Amino acid sequence: MTGILGTLAEAWDEVRVHKARVLLSLVGVFLAVFAMTTVTALGLMVAQVQQEVGERSGGRAATVAVSAWDPNTGMPPDGAEWDAAVADLVERYDIATAATIAWGETRFRMPGGTMAVQTRRVSPNYGDLHRIEPIEGRWLREGDRESLSPSVVVNEAFMTALGVPDLSSRPTVVIGGADPVRATVVGVVREGYGDELVAYRIDRSAGPWDATTALDPAAAMYAGPSTLELWVPADQTDQVMETVRHDLALALPGLQVDTYRSDPQGAEETIAMLRLAIRGAGTVVLILGGLGVLNIGLVTVRQRIREIGVRRSFGATSGRIFAAVMLESVCATALAGLLAVGAAIVLVRNLPLDQLLNDGIPIADMPGFPVAAAVEGLIAATAVGALAGLLPATIAVRAKVIDAIRF
Repeated sequence: MTGILGTLAEAWDEVRVHKARVLLSLVGVFLAVFAMTTVTALGLMVAQVQQEVGERSGGRAATVAVSAWDPNTGMPPDGAEWDAAVADLVERYDIATAATIAWGETRFRMPGGTMAVQTRRVSPNYGDLHRIEPIEGRWLREGDRESLSPSVVVNEAFMTALGVPDLSSRPTVVIGGADPVRATVVGVVREGYGDELVAYRIDRSAGPWDATTALDPAAAMYAGPSTLELWVPADQTDQVMETVRHDLALALPGLQVDTYRSDPQGAEETIAMLRLAIRGAGTVVLILGGLGVLNIGLVTVRQRIREIGVRRSFGATSGRIFAAVMLESVCATALAGLLAVGAAIVLVRNLPLDQLLNDGIPIADMPGFPVAAAVEGLIAATAVGALAGLLPATIAVRAKVIDAIRF
């Protein structure tokens, strides 16, 4: 142990003595490790953003979508029967995350007149299943079902049409029709294209407008049957789809039940390939930096050949000379790697990634600085130092004492 510590101390002393040369040789390593670590970390975060973008539209892996309709008339099942069948299914199989969605248009009374807005009536779990992160306010929750004022989440274009800049004034909007109701805007999301208005409503409310057989046709026009989405383990999707089709067909006789995966399949493989490509690019950059260290190491060992000869004449063994020269390179590159990783962490943690990568939408599962990227950077810097010091150390060991002293 004493010998190892002594060799490390000797290598560190050499780094301090030749600090100008060392700093010059380490510029390339620092930049290479900084670039590799930063690119790897950003790559992992970009992959997370891309995954969330896909899941916002199709649901998480794996999301099974279920719908039922009459093959003779094309009509959806009765709402009460559908809700009862879905509730029984979710309870029987203890499905943790299930969301119901009904698409259609709702007429909202805006300052500029009544407007038909694309609306989705969803259960609160829909937000978790599709990673919806409001840029202001909150998403729909269970308590909204007991409210006498329907809760709505709208997009920025809707807020502009409503004539309010933000939620500080607790804005409300009237759902029009013969029996109008005032809804409360609880959240704002970044969705839609251009001036397209988008709204989400809680699937059911405590008010009398939801207790009737159907909503006022003049107030809301819903097209298509309700859809059930189930978040299930990816390796059980086929079994789940078959079971759901069977059970709902029994609960809703005469109706055709369709199931399919709605999440973007193959996204995980694509993200894995992206991460691999990023690591490959970082490795190439690091190798280029290592070549610079190797070049300066070869020049340096030629300049120190007389010093090495003197040390050999005083009894330094070949192993001691080899270790000293190699560890000098290792200590230097390890220090450069540590500084580069620290600089990469500071840079990545202070970048507004949601603005740069996600159109200002908050990242639902914002990853911290990937530990793997930091560890890879440190290991790569140390490995480059070892490889770059191997050849100079071998040359130093093979130098003859007499020739070295005469040099």
